[in-house]
Amino acid sequence: MADTPPDPQPPPITVVLPDGQEVTGRLQERQQVPGAWLYKVAVPAWQNTPSGAVEPAWYVVWVHAPDHVKPVPGVSYDDVPTTRLPPPTAEQQILGERRPSGWVLQKLGGGRGPGRGVIHTVDCEEAPAGAPKLTLNQALDAAEHPGSRLCSLCSAAAEIDPVLQGFEHGFGGPENDSGEPS
Repeated sequence: MADTPPDPQPPPITVVLPDGQEVTGRLQERQQVPGAWLYKVAVPAWQNTPSGAVEPAWYVVWVHAPDHVKPVPGVSYDDVPTTRLPPPTAEQQILGERRPSGWVLQKLGGGRGPGRGVIHTVDCEEAPAGAPKLTLNQALDAAEHPGSRLCSLCSAAAEIDPVLQGFEHGFGGPENDSGEPS
């Protein structure tokens, strides 16, 4: 896409092309994405005009930093428009990275229908590749079938078993916190 860099001219930056060549471009914008930074750079190029002439133009593209850009010594990038990710919430700081939601059913015995199976979280190392993702209700239905069990290697058992048990323990159910009947 041929664009002219906005005025005033953005600061120069060295752009590393896929074949390793380096050209001086203009840094127009920076954007933080999860785990990386993207830089919007304008690189000088040539374009054909409707009359058949060739004229200078700017090719504008987003590239990963620092893989495809290098700062020019002595140049300040303080005034480049920069979009940062919002800071993590208190919940994210406390809990850390969350696993993807959902569960999968690993069928055992090769049969169709409810039969024997193991329910895994979608990111469990033992989960079958390409198995359809189950919602909570589907995982609960599958867990209630005789011959099904919850994987204890991943968090499937810790997540689904309390729902199957109804959360009674410690909340005024058949036993109080001491284990004695209420």
